Formats: sequence, structure tokens, C-alpha cells
Amino acid sequence: MNPCFSKMCNSYEYPMSFEQLLKDFLNGELPRGSWFEYVQGCMEMKDMENFITYEELKQDLPGSVRHLCQFLGQDLDDEAVSSVVQNASFTAMQENPMCSSILLPADITDQTKGQFLRKGICGDWENHFTVAQSETFGRIYRDRMQGLNMTFPWDRHWDLSLSG
Repeated sequence: MNPCFSKMCNSYEYPMSFEQLLKDFLNGELPRGSWFEYVQGCMEMKDMENFITYEELKQDLPGSVRHLCQFLGQDLDDEAVSSVVQNASFTAMQENPMCSSILLPADITDQTKGQFLRKGICGDWENHFTVAQSETFGRIYRDRMQGLNMTFPWDRHWDLSLSG
């Protein structure tokens, strides 16, 4: 849920408050639908050992690139992996117009209202959620995601072991 992108997205009437944006997110009332259903759909796919989260990319981008190369049957040397890592860094992508929404037509996004790539950090929700919002998200998350038999890097933030 990127509040800056939501402001830019012309197909979504941006709410007046973060509280309303969070409510819309939790109810799946955003232009792309429910995040929970999206993640559940991903988990139903084969070869989930190849599922990589943004948090894992941030923690070990070179290792993630090597993992993806192995999955794709590609054998990149250290120089090629280094090049991919350099070009796939958040800073490089933020500076590359091909990685931003700048190429999208004005009827889809309004570039004057925000940035497509915002901060590139993990856990920034803590700077925006109140204690009550965090508790509400945690409760809904546990309810919607139970039974997936997978632990995500972000689960520890809310102490959300899906096994119990």
C-alpha cells in the first residue's frame, strides 16, 4: 500500500486520510483489488521455494539474483551478477525512467501528485500506523492468511505466526 502511488493513480479516488486508505486496503477496495487474495493466489502456484519477497531482496540482493538465475537455468558469472545487482538496486531503479510510472499516459497517473518509487525501505509502516491500526491490520491479516503454511519476513513485525 503506497500512499504516494495511490495519490497518483487516476483510477482511484484518493481518500482524505491515511485511515481511509488503510480501510480501503484491508477491504480490498483499491483499483487492483485485494492484496490478501493476490498473496493467496501466489501461494497456490507451484515452486513456491522460488517466491522472493521485497524484504528478502533488500536483505540479500546478490543471493536473490543467484537464486533467480538458478531457477531460470542461467549461469551468470560474478561480473554479470554484480551488474544485475547494481542495476536492480533501489537507487538505480529510482533514477531510471524505465522503472518509474513516468512512461504511463497522463490518464493513468498524474506525475505531479507523487512518486512511483517512494523510499525503498522495509518496515516504514511503523512510521504511519497507529497502535490501533497495527492491531487491526494484524487481526485481519491473521484471519485472512491463516492456512497458508508459510511464514513471511513481515510476520515477525506483528508477531503473526500463521501456524497458530
